[in-house]
Amino acid sequence: MRFGLLGAGRIGRIHGLNVAARADAALVAVADASKEAASALAAGTGAHVAGIDAILADASIDAILICTPTDTHADLIEAAVSAGKAVFCEKPVDLDAQRIRRCLKLVSQTGKPLMIGFNRRFDPSFAALERRLRAGEAGAIEIVSVISRDPSPPPVEYVARSGGLFRDMMIHDFDMARFLLAEEPVEVFALGSALVDPAIGQAGDVDTAAVLMKTASGRIAQISNSRRATYGYDQRIEVHGSKGMLRAGNIHETTVESATGAGFRADPVQNFFLERYAAAYRAELEAFIAACRGGTAARPSGLDGLKAQILADAATESARTGKPVAVALEAN
Repeated sequence: MRFGLLGAGRIGRIHGLNVAARADAALVAVADASKEAASALAAGTGAHVAGIDAILADASIDAILICTPTDTHADLIEAAVSAGKAVFCEKPVDLDAQRIRRCLKLVSQTGKPLMIGFNRRFDPSFAALERRLRAGEAGAIEIVSVISRDPSPPPVEYVARSGGLFRDMMIHDFDMARFLLAEEPVEVFALGSALVDPAIGQAGDVDTAAVLMKTASGRIAQISNSRRATYGYDQRIEVHGSKGMLRAGNIHETTVESATGAGFRADPVQNFFLERYAAAYRAELEAFIAACRGGTAARPSGLDGLKAQILADAATESARTGKPVAVALEAN
């Protein structure tokens, strides 16, 4: 497959290099507002630098990777599928659920594949846990717990335009909770505080949050987020069921442990999301290519992106009002 990449920043560079490393794919063209960033990535992958319009018009390009700022995603998805391209887009599709619906309607009309970058589904440990959960190892699901804590907060300038913690950071965890529950939430209750950086609160956001969700059958999901974890990038999931529990823990810098009279000591957990999820980024690209070639539906889909956005909106409203918010997610 021949790929065009829109956006050569941090995440665009990861996807571009992953495409270039494959024997069955090629990165053909790169576009970015920064000519330096585009040129650097193109030079390292054998691609050429081109404008967005030129990439979309290139009939030799099969698929588009969208790694641009959030407010451009929906427009670029529409332009790409209208040009006959398969699309992989980083989350979210848009910060407005109605805009996402309009975008997905056009995607459906074109029949072109669209996959949203909820990469954590493809983490080897998380994916293995989900497979074993579906096989019944934990029995009937009762409680899903998702913990996601960043090593340090982003700049306040980023926070002010991010859409808020629930839409920017926790949206990954909403998708993970849905992925594991296998039943849609119908109620969302959220709490949030600014405990890490007062400037985040002054910008109208929170940096510490917890969410409870309940499904129609009574299954519960609990999500814990923080913009600060002094011990590294904290990424854990746990599912408790009628037969027992499945859990996946953090990945440490090494597996070496020291045991002395003072106790056991392990190396720190990995500190950066690109390092922690390197295997997941490769696996999601593999899944996207397989879906395009096999003519199967790409997952996570645009509808998955919409449902995560609806849950993020509900959590934002719940945190604002202090009340639970009922949700009705669209059918598949």
